[in-house]
Amino acid sequence: MTAVAVLAALAGSPGLAQAQQPSHAGSLSATNDDGLPPGWRIDGERGARELVWRAPKTVPMGDARVEFRTGNRLLGVPRPAKDGRTFRLALDKAAATGLTDLQVTAAGRRLDAAAEAPRETDAQGVRLPAQAPANGVDPGKPGSYRTVTGEYDLPAVRLPGFATPVEMRAQVVAPKGATGSRPLALFLHGRHATCYKPGSEDDVTIDWPCADGYKPIPSDKGYLRDQKLLASQGYVTVSISANGINAQDWQAEDAGAQARSSLVRQHLARWADWTAHRSTAPAVVREAPKADLSRVLLVGHSRGGEGVNRAAMDSLYPPPAAEDGYRGPVRWTVRGTVLIGPTIFGQNPVADVPSVTLLPGCDGDVSDLQGEDFVDGTRGVSKGTALHSAVYVVGANHNFFNSEWTPGQAEAPADDDFGTDPDQRDPVCSPGAATRLTAAQQHKAGSTYIAAAARLFVAGDDRVLPLLDGSGRRAPSADPARVLTHAVGGRRVGGFLPDAGAKVTGARLCAAVDPDPAAACLAPDTPGSSPHFASWETEKETGRGAVDLKWSAAGRATRVTPAKPVSLHGSQKLALRVFVPPNTTGTTFDVSVTDSANRRATLGRAKVAGLPGSERTASYWAQELRVPLTAATRAGLDLRHVKSLELTPRSRSGRAWLMDAWGWAPGTPAVRAAAMPRVDVGRMVVKEGDSGTRTYRIPVKISGHGSGKVRVYVLAPDSGRAESRLVTVRPGSNAIDVPVEVKGDTAYGEDVEHDIAVKAVHNAVVGAHRGGLTAQNDDPEPVITLSPVADRVTEGETLTWRLSIDAPVTVDLWEPVRVLPVTEGTELSTKDVDPQWLKDWSGDVPDPERRLSDANLWVWLNIPPGSTSVDFVTPTVRDQLAEPTESMRVALTDRNAEPLPDRPALTGTVLDRP
Repeated sequence: MTAVAVLAALAGSPGLAQAQQPSHAGSLSATNDDGLPPGWRIDGERGARELVWRAPKTVPMGDARVEFRTGNRLLGVPRPAKDGRTFRLALDKAAATGLTDLQVTAAGRRLDAAAEAPRETDAQGVRLPAQAPANGVDPGKPGSYRTVTGEYDLPAVRLPGFATPVEMRAQVVAPKGATGSRPLALFLHGRHATCYKPGSEDDVTIDWPCADGYKPIPSDKGYLRDQKLLASQGYVTVSISANGINAQDWQAEDAGAQARSSLVRQHLARWADWTAHRSTAPAVVREAPKADLSRVLLVGHSRGGEGVNRAAMDSLYPPPAAEDGYRGPVRWTVRGTVLIGPTIFGQNPVADVPSVTLLPGCDGDVSDLQGEDFVDGTRGVSKGTALHSAVYVVGANHNFFNSEWTPGQAEAPADDDFGTDPDQRDPVCSPGAATRLTAAQQHKAGSTYIAAAARLFVAGDDRVLPLLDGSGRRAPSADPARVLTHAVGGRRVGGFLPDAGAKVTGARLCAAVDPDPAAACLAPDTPGSSPHFASWETEKETGRGAVDLKWSAAGRATRVTPAKPVSLHGSQKLALRVFVPPNTTGTTFDVSVTDSANRRATLGRAKVAGLPGSERTASYWAQELRVPLTAATRAGLDLRHVKSLELTPRSRSGRAWLMDAWGWAPGTPAVRAAAMPRVDVGRMVVKEGDSGTRTYRIPVKISGHGSGKVRVYVLAPDSGRAESRLVTVRPGSNAIDVPVEVKGDTAYGEDVEHDIAVKAVHNAVVGAHRGGLTAQNDDPEPVITLSPVADRVTEGETLTWRLSIDAPVTVDLWEPVRVLPVTEGTELSTKDVDPQWLKDWSGDVPDPERRLSDANLWVWLNIPPGSTSVDFVTPTVRDQLAEPTESMRVALTDRNAEPLPDRPALTGTVLDRP
């Protein structure tokens, strides 16, 4: 058998071998080009196979999750190495097959070398949105209170699944001299480097605790300006540190969401204790007014956003005790959340806790703006009375909402996450662009909208509602930032939802996530992306979509007919969420509705312009358009039974997507959380056994109250593709029943994971959304030997060694072999082997001629399932020179290209042809 191998150019010395990756994979005959792309290899000590990718440069630690994908399919979340460049994913039998179109992504953007560098986008057409009228109340103005600032540092706490305790440290800013109990705002920062070396420009680590000579990065201090604004307005504020979680969350299946929730609730519990027993509180807490734990606002940045969402969920619907780091009573009430550039890997927001999500238009970390799902993902899940607002901040990046992540302000090294490379200048987001905010402008805008959420959710002041609900008003304190908003919930009723069984004519009902370009809402080659269509765990998803309108002449109506008529009774206007391609202008629609008696009324005309965008931004974002329902009332329509909505383009040509439409009225209703069942998926690990077949069931805990519906995706272990089904869940039931058959054998193989992922659909919440069953290989690894087949040949013939195992295996085995310098005599040179072979497997034919070992060849040999051997062949060439006998030396190595000490190096001899 001919070897399938990967050869890598090592970095000049064996000690640097780990820093270089295989440059190619495939058959040594050079006729097979289906191997791994540059930067990838299959690696691992025997018994622990891994897919390894090494970045050409350090990947900054951020909040977006680094993922390995093959096309649209998620392979898994790799483990980062301390060097910041190497990422490893354990391979099971399933993942080791079909490794084509490998990609490394983070929040939808490509990180691997195979990704094309962003192209220069034409700046023509990029313009700022018009400045909105000022709102009557500006929450960004400081209040009348002076403030007191301090910190506390309590004993660290242990959280399930984390080996190292997590710190209980926080920054407190409170109003000075305020009487009575004051509402509490808690801030949680996101995932960032944890330690830095003072005096260094870039020496940061993700260790915890920090090594000698390093200091903790004080990410918790990054919101002091936001805290001081709130404190001046009468709020007690606390910003907590989570470095201990950031250093360990790569180990958690949920990327640390449950751990962050536990940490938040640990702090809230302490505040509840201190409120009851003031003498036990730290000094700064005793200086502050009493905190009113019945009025709590949670503010989370990035992964902190997902963390506080989970904390709000866990406060209403307790998580499984075994997974939770806080098991005490809930002595607080979360009135709302603010989520800044958040992640939402589980895509299960809390429907009955109001939220404001800030979406940075130039986010270079969570660049797909997946936090939009904190709005979209709440539709239809519960009563719909909680307001969920999205605040799109044009020109804001990810980091600058935290001053400790901002160059020039931070104690530790910091950077602009969007990037400052002059060779990749972006007309929308590069520093200096007319649409890009400075750090000071961005932070001020963030402070203002955090304060707006506090004033609405905690203080109950509806005068700030137009800043958050799509009414198109601005807070002058946030100037010159251009801020656009839309919302669902609140006093919206009805709901024309394209993804809820509606019939569409005159346009296309499209899927948010679908590998079929004909079905997907956005084609794969679309420059830029949409926050509404951020991908999840599956390559195809049910129940998320939009109406895709495309026209080349005015006047062709698109009609959306829900499965049953909707009621717009009590509404003043019809609110639509619509987006158009970035940088476009003049898209105009007439909006009409028809009732069940076929009475039709044109409500008015709506006009929308695209957001500033480039191929590097997620600017396909829906803006809220409103038309009054007055014409429908005058025409005598029965607004309790509206059967269809029509959009009739009046612009000459264009493209638009309708996300949804609702009846709108001013005001904020009272919110009461519904009684719901909660679903948490666990993971079971079993041994495969030597014989027979055993059936296990994936562990799923259903707790809480009532009944609800969730969608369960069962991921096929052989392909990763998913099949979904709608399931009704009740506490204590086994409604989510996924049996897994595990066949025992005596052949060495890899662990196999059988996974499921779950999403809430109606009247349910989902905590741990993904889990499954891992069937562990329990058979010994095979004995591997390298032996000569043809190790004494005449030039022009082929040297051959055989890699053998003592028994067949059920998975691909990859073993590295390195070409070493010879110890005696004359070594083969790069001119003595087939040049095409050398080029194919080292990437180059060195010039001038050199010893073969100086070409730094590292060969990864593959023994496929069912086989017991593979040959490593080196074709030599015949020349006309009189030469001495030459040789080539090879040896099995470890993953660092170091020869195995217990295995002999083998020498092949090439004789000169007489």
